[in-house]
Amino acid sequence: MNAAIAVPRPANEPVFEYRPGSPERRKLQDRLKQLKRERPVIPLDIGGREVRTGRLSECRCPHDHGQLLGKHHEGGVKETRLAIAAALKARREWAATPFRDRAAIFLKAAELLAGDFRHTLNAATMLCQSKSVHQAEIDAACELIDFFRFNVAFAEQIYAQQPASGRGTWNQLEYRPLEGFVLAVTPFNFTSIAGNLPTAPALMGNTVVWKPARSTVFTAYYLMRLFKAAGLPDGVINMVAGSAAEISGAALEHPSLAGIHFTGSTGVFRSLWSSVGSNLSRYKGYPRLVGETGGKDFVLVHPSADVDAVAAALLRGAFEFQGQKCSAASRAYVPDVLWPSLKAALADMMGSVKMGSPEDFSNFVNAVIDRPAFDKIKGCIARARKSPGCKILRGGKADDSAGFFISPTLIQADDPKHETMVEEIFGPVLAVHVYAAKSFSRTLDLVDSSSPYALTGAVFARDRAAIAEARRRLIDAAGNFYINDKPTGAVVGQQPFGGARASGTNDKAGSPLNLLRWTSPRTIKETFDPPRDYRYPFLAEEAPPRRAKAKA
Repeated sequence: MNAAIAVPRPANEPVFEYRPGSPERRKLQDRLKQLKRERPVIPLDIGGREVRTGRLSECRCPHDHGQLLGKHHEGGVKETRLAIAAALKARREWAATPFRDRAAIFLKAAELLAGDFRHTLNAATMLCQSKSVHQAEIDAACELIDFFRFNVAFAEQIYAQQPASGRGTWNQLEYRPLEGFVLAVTPFNFTSIAGNLPTAPALMGNTVVWKPARSTVFTAYYLMRLFKAAGLPDGVINMVAGSAAEISGAALEHPSLAGIHFTGSTGVFRSLWSSVGSNLSRYKGYPRLVGETGGKDFVLVHPSADVDAVAAALLRGAFEFQGQKCSAASRAYVPDVLWPSLKAALADMMGSVKMGSPEDFSNFVNAVIDRPAFDKIKGCIARARKSPGCKILRGGKADDSAGFFISPTLIQADDPKHETMVEEIFGPVLAVHVYAAKSFSRTLDLVDSSSPYALTGAVFARDRAAIAEARRRLIDAAGNFYINDKPTGAVVGQQPFGGARASGTNDKAGSPLNLLRWTSPRTIKETFDPPRDYRYPFLAEEAPPRRAKAKA
């Protein structure tokens, strides 16, 4: 094509409000009913073929044990090897596909998702992950649409970065896809992450083996339908659900493993990294490891802070989606001079929070994802209840009779190194440590050193000097740092997301930095008039000295 193409300029997808009586609310409610009736038996998707193993697991609503959403076939080592073969088979043709054609597929996926598919994916997310309508909307619809659109624009920026050329030469950088296949391992908590982790490498010309979280295969099924509807060729993304140990084990031992795109627990990512290190001698190259893992995210309150703003940020940051966000506010440091008023404001707000099924749009809090999560969070609260120096101020109740419900829980911890202040809980639990107002500077050191994680954090203050000090002193404590805002809700293209330390490789999803990781640049130099003699000017012999002429 004789044109320097320019992809559409991206803009963040507007968030629907789902007010009573609105058309989007009615359509979503209808789609919820429809998806509950469908009850699909979900196959693996390998090379564009539906693969059924006969090993079936159930998909059920976390908030309603009695609601069967469907069943899914489980894959293992055999199916993973088939998926790798399919990815490698598709690689050559996909890598050679012009960027404009790869980009068009994901731009089309964005438009489909901005249309009627929005209601399908939002409904699947609400039913399968027990997300409120707002949490589903900003995740499954808006953020994933943003990933598709912005990643295309970021890729265009990357391809445009070219080296200088001297006279008579033309230097080029070619951003090749990685040699091999990429393993994408996605978590339960964000549909947008489940959509982005396989598609970001695919956009850059890679082919992918995708292992979705076992608890969210139902949502993954609709994501694959979206990819296919957008025109993604067979074999570019191959979905294999099943045992994490079997799937990752088969992928990690394969010589063509080129990279891992991961979001999940710190422990699992470290295990994957260790396995890759053990297998280095068998790989064709050095696999790219990109991981976003855990968090123990902080909110530091200065004595000059606005109490009502802090209370609203803590409630939203800690309890939206039941605290099942790696960015969730999990520990707060509050000065003694503000604690009485902040505690009262929090108690008042928490008293109005409703909990129940996401199908009732008036519920702010819903169920946690499954039995293991329920038991872990319940156990943490039980230990805090028995721990000297810990006081449960609100919540603390757990009920699994109908669904996995844990009430929003506020804990005051006198010991800043108590379990609730330093360990990731991944549930609706907020621990607060009250410090002496005159010790703000020392508290900065406490915030920085108390947790191995460094994902998100926030400081609330009106005092500009305090904000500047916190920003400077906590430079390594959070990859996403917020000033007078909650530590959740990063927006693609506005706040690229990722953290360091035990929180991951900080490759910033939602930015060109992440996409660069899925390329292997090649430098090309073309010389238009090459030398035809090997001799350089300095090799020439010295001319003999000229004799002076004799005078007559």
